[in-house]
Amino acid sequence: MTPSTSHPRPDEVARVTSEAAELLEVLWGRASTAPVSASQIRVLFILEHHDGINLRSLADALGSTPPSTSRLCDRLQAVGFVERGPSAASRRELRLRLSRRGRAFLEELRARRESALKSVLEQMPSAQRTALLEGLEAFCATAAAQIHEEGDVSGARSA
Repeated sequence: MTPSTSHPRPDEVARVTSEAAELLEVLWGRASTAPVSASQIRVLFILEHHDGINLRSLADALGSTPPSTSRLCDRLQAVGFVERGPSAASRRELRLRLSRRGRAFLEELRARRESALKSVLEQMPSAQRTALLEGLEAFCATAAAQIHEEGDVSGARSA
């Protein structure tokens, strides 16, 4: 560990983390044979963790409008990844659920992504993999706590 990395500042770590996220997007893009867009994958991840969410809540989680979100869901329903059903609370409201086919798609997508990551991680020394794992576990726990404090539905595991 170099002197500059023995006690890294949050802005330094943020920069490197952002770069890592960009590289992950490239790796995952190569691993994807997805018949859906990145925005649609995000919808699937949110539905996976918020079964029965309504359209307005989903739109809020995406930072989008209900009409745009509805079009995303139309396309996902057309490929059989999303099911819409009536709400028990209101006849005018629809509830969105991930279909069995949508769940299978996410499992396959995760397997392809993990395979792409594994090929990179296998090239790292064991000690660096251990440090990465410990750091990522701490990051995930802290980020999840912050998201839950904010009450943010979009905190669902994402692409």
